[in-house]
Amino acid sequence: MRLPLLVAALAAVLVAGSAPSPSAAKRPSCARQPLSPAYAGSVHRALGAKQDVWGNALIARPNGPTYGAVRRLLKPLLFARSKTKALTASGVYYLPFAQPLGVRGAHMVALHVADGSEILSQTAKGPSVKVFVGPGGHERYGSCLARLGTPTLADGFLPILETRYVDAAGTRYRQESFSVRGLGTGDLVSFVRLTAVAGADRGAVIQLVPEGSRRGARVAQGTVRARVEPGDSATLYAGWLVPFGGSPVPIDEATYDAARQRLADFWLQRLGEQPTYDVPERLVMDAQRSLLIQDLALTWRYSVGNQYEEFSFAEALDTAEVMAEYGLLGVARHILTSSLARLGGGTTNWRAGEKLTGAALYVRLSGDREYLNQATPMLDRIVEGLGRQIRSGHGGLLRRERYSSDIAARVYGLHAQAAVWQGLNAIADVWRASGRTAHARKAHALAVALGRGLHRAVRRSAHRLKDGTLFVPAALLAHHKPFDAVTASRPGSYWNLVVPYALSAGFFTPGGRQANGILQYMLRHGSRLLGLVRAGAYSLYGKPTYPVSGTDQVYGLNVARFLADNDRPDQLVLSLYGMLGASMTPNTFVSGEAATVAPLRGASYRSMYMPPNTASNSAFLETLRLMLVHERRDKDGSPVGLDLAFAAPRPWLGDGKSISVNGAPTSFGALTYDLHRDGNQVTGTVVVPSRRPPHTMRLRLRLPHGVKLRAVRVSGHRRPLDRGSGTIDLSGMRGTLDVVAVLSR
Repeated sequence: MRLPLLVAALAAVLVAGSAPSPSAAKRPSCARQPLSPAYAGSVHRALGAKQDVWGNALIARPNGPTYGAVRRLLKPLLFARSKTKALTASGVYYLPFAQPLGVRGAHMVALHVADGSEILSQTAKGPSVKVFVGPGGHERYGSCLARLGTPTLADGFLPILETRYVDAAGTRYRQESFSVRGLGTGDLVSFVRLTAVAGADRGAVIQLVPEGSRRGARVAQGTVRARVEPGDSATLYAGWLVPFGGSPVPIDEATYDAARQRLADFWLQRLGEQPTYDVPERLVMDAQRSLLIQDLALTWRYSVGNQYEEFSFAEALDTAEVMAEYGLLGVARHILTSSLARLGGGTTNWRAGEKLTGAALYVRLSGDREYLNQATPMLDRIVEGLGRQIRSGHGGLLRRERYSSDIAARVYGLHAQAAVWQGLNAIADVWRASGRTAHARKAHALAVALGRGLHRAVRRSAHRLKDGTLFVPAALLAHHKPFDAVTASRPGSYWNLVVPYALSAGFFTPGGRQANGILQYMLRHGSRLLGLVRAGAYSLYGKPTYPVSGTDQVYGLNVARFLADNDRPDQLVLSLYGMLGASMTPNTFVSGEAATVAPLRGASYRSMYMPPNTASNSAFLETLRLMLVHERRDKDGSPVGLDLAFAAPRPWLGDGKSISVNGAPTSFGALTYDLHRDGNQVTGTVVVPSRRPPHTMRLRLRLPHGVKLRAVRVSGHRRPLDRGSGTIDLSGMRGTLDVVAVLSR
């Protein structure tokens, strides 16, 4: 069947025969996989410790944390939940498959449940096609988790779901599914290929059964089925027009293969031949590509297919910033434009600060003066409103506002005040560089006034603990006592989620006494687990009893920025592998807003809260970028320097391995560099950004355990070198630099 004919057939909702719904049939039994007491005990001990005992042990290894070491500590994520129930019929998470229309993202989305049991149209409550197998065709595909292989993506990252399953009678199945648009009408079509290999004793029936309704109308009961005789094998091919939620249609192998190739070609072209950040670890590269695909499809949406399909401040702006850092400037601009359009009758201070910062970063990275011209009137109105508050407020602070979307108390929020301080400085810097001196002076003066008031409030509110750490409450001037363990209470848990916005703002001078004291408080009082942001995960656990808790890595993005500012490479490496091994699904890279760590109701697999999540995706992407490219700022937040490869995992410069950054946008212009290790030598080139050359630039060679840096020459000249950290000072150099480093053991 040719592709245009397929679309016509699907739109007409062809019926390939009818059958009683297998959902009513008795399912074969499957023994539950119990949790061992040893596993549950180890998890509770780790959660009960006020330090990241697992993470500290991994950092202490000769070459630091690895994915495999993290992966062995916790059961994988598999289930997806809302506050009250599972998101899907099987309880297993889904993958969002779509194709974006330019920079605006996709308006049609198919949700492919990761166990291979179902494909949903648009939402978790939408029409679906369910997959049944077994001797009579009544066993839900994937229903026995013990007989389900780990779901994977084709080629490691393409949005093509691959699963394997064995039914109760021993028949083996391989399934592949994906969604592609543009087949004549532009509508999204889901495709399925399901192969069954039956044993000598029992045959099998494969069934794809449509269920649900569209706009209140019942869907015709059109089932696609295939019978497999004992000792034989068979492959079923089918297509399903996602927007109409009708019946699947049988197709031939050539049609399936053509659609699959169209999808692969689309994404390979969209991602480009050369990744912006290229590292010698296949899993990290697969995760990077997969998460970019997810975020390109969802753009401004916090999630898709559930109640979180919305524009979420400040998370969407974080995603915009990360898209810009990966060279996806059109997507970033679209999200930022959408955020300004959502001002309505006003905005919170926290959102106002994030909008100023996001707009300023985009302009720095893109040099897009047209956007700045268009956005300046709205941004100036934001600055004017903030100025009225600062001039008339309490001690130079902005007015009290709601603590967060989940906590209604009105407070002088450290996170909101610091976000505005950062935003005012950032937009002042951009306006100054574009010749808008009056706008720049006004924003800078307000930042100075707010900074003075905020420093006074922090001094009055902070607590220096006996262990030498520093606690600064999120609610300033409210006499909040330090939390002994931050996730032991709801206030402490939420402190851990919102304070990163203040820490990443640069308000606490990087490397200074306050910044170091706050970081030590976080490390010693239960803020992190495997490098992830800990949280009570109340949406999943209800009312947990400490130490039962989970993670909320959405807010890890700003923790990563704080760690990079304070040059904590081992913690950044831990965060990267913690996300890969503990906060996203293995091989398919899906994550939710929150995730369980302590077992939930005795389940052998862990649960996520309303995945997928673009902000959580962006946390991984931002961490990866910061490991390779970090911008240093002055006391007012203006970019002044670049740190290159400052937190690369040590094995990435193993013998024969390479690291490269290809045209990465920075505030100074496009940055390109590469490093290659060959035996006892590292060679590389650095193309210094030329649009606005950095005042300082440093390169770090983090080498595997036992390998030492003996000497370095840059373009034939010796340069200042810190052999202990492997840091080479490139400040003041211009053009293309040739780096040659000699190593020894």
